[in-house]
Amino acid sequence: MYFTSIIIGAAALAAIGAESSPVAKTQLFKHVAVFSIDGFHATDVEKYVVARPKSTIAQLLETGYEYTNAYTSEPSDSFPGTVAQFTGASPRTTGIFYDDTYDRTFYLPSSNCSGPPGAEVQYTEVCDYNDTLLFSGGIDPANLPQSIVNGVCTDIYPHARLRVNTVFEIARAAGMVTAYTDKHPAYDVVRGPSGTGLSLGYFPEINAIPTLVNTTIQYDDLHVSAFLDWINATDPAHSEGTLDGRVPNLFGGNFQSINVAEKQDGYENATNNPFTPGLLATFDFIDQSFARIVSALRAKNIYNETLIVVASKHGNAPINPAKYAKINPALVMNATGVDILQQTSDDIAIIWLANHSDTEKAVANLQKQASALKIKNIIYGQTLIDRGFGNPLTDPAVPDIFVEPVEGIIYTTSKTKIAEHGGFHQDDRHIACFVSNPRLKKRKISTLTSTRQVGPTILKALGLNVTALQGAHVENTTVLQGF
Repeated sequence: MYFTSIIIGAAALAAIGAESSPVAKTQLFKHVAVFSIDGFHATDVEKYVVARPKSTIAQLLETGYEYTNAYTSEPSDSFPGTVAQFTGASPRTTGIFYDDTYDRTFYLPSSNCSGPPGAEVQYTEVCDYNDTLLFSGGIDPANLPQSIVNGVCTDIYPHARLRVNTVFEIARAAGMVTAYTDKHPAYDVVRGPSGTGLSLGYFPEINAIPTLVNTTIQYDDLHVSAFLDWINATDPAHSEGTLDGRVPNLFGGNFQSINVAEKQDGYENATNNPFTPGLLATFDFIDQSFARIVSALRAKNIYNETLIVVASKHGNAPINPAKYAKINPALVMNATGVDILQQTSDDIAIIWLANHSDTEKAVANLQKQASALKIKNIIYGQTLIDRGFGNPLTDPAVPDIFVEPVEGIIYTTSKTKIAEHGGFHQDDRHIACFVSNPRLKKRKISTLTSTRQVGPTILKALGLNVTALQGAHVENTTVLQGF
């Protein structure tokens, strides 16, 4: 049976929606534009403004609120990082822990739900018809995991995996126009469980290009071109859906080039770890892209009516290259000494066990090799529940074990990476977050902030009912300070 929600059942979710009209009383802005500069740390903001005091980013901060103590999701993978912003909720509520996970109730793609339940759940480039092409037709249902829904074997699209609604669904229900772009068609997830959240989706496949900084900049420029098209009420080629000639009220997407530059060029091994020339040049591209976006908003005469939100899905660790080292993830898996269904590894190892009863044994075996595997912490059992990840005994999506290495350690066999994300380290999670509009007065806000607060803030800015956002309602997620 398809798992609707552990935290709140379908009836409770419906009740939240019934009690909460999508429209509130006061619309602060006609448009909200939300951008993730993947890999953009909180500390990078100050570094860049010092290096480029006349930059567009510096100008945006002059009329905006900078949240200097903002953190993204745990785990800090792109998929839960995106979902957190647009649902106001964490993985225990959304069901989204990573882009490559396991579910004990799902079945393999194209299996017709036959055989024993339990399957890897990948919402990456593997979902495409052809991941070597920028545009191959989107998601191939033959590549999707399956589950039994209302007695019928069903392909589970990313948006159907989500257990709570998104800001895009609420905006669409209020008659607004929405658009979003990201690195895989699997970011269909932002449509929300109804599948109706986007007027227009634009998802060029990043796996189709070489993983180099210059090619990723070219890829990012596809997203920038889409942003400019949307500001001019135009549908880019290869769009899924249409704007129907209207400027979207809510639109956004991500930039990938900083993420790649940090993994390949990184930071200087010097005091305060300044940018390498390659990383600084990539930040300059991002800044020039924002200059183009601001110019387009001004030309359309909607700049004063648009709230710009920048909130990174994740950072990358380590910033200090002296801390970097890598360990083969197979060594972590083998060290458990028990049967494993799935291990997902970056600068963390996330483990789903074949038998929950093996948890204590697996942890004891890992602890014996903590020094060799550079393990800082192992999260499991009651601690896992207390940390807010949910209960693997009652939720088929929740992992049994998180293995957190010391900062700088990446569980990988890559020969090129010098940084990664997904883990719980400061460099993974302490991200850039700021909002800007000519009507705002410059503020630096040091209060502890979560990117989950972006979702409720979007709704308030657009005059929509914040309580209609189910995940935020469940987790009592508030708007960003200043709103």
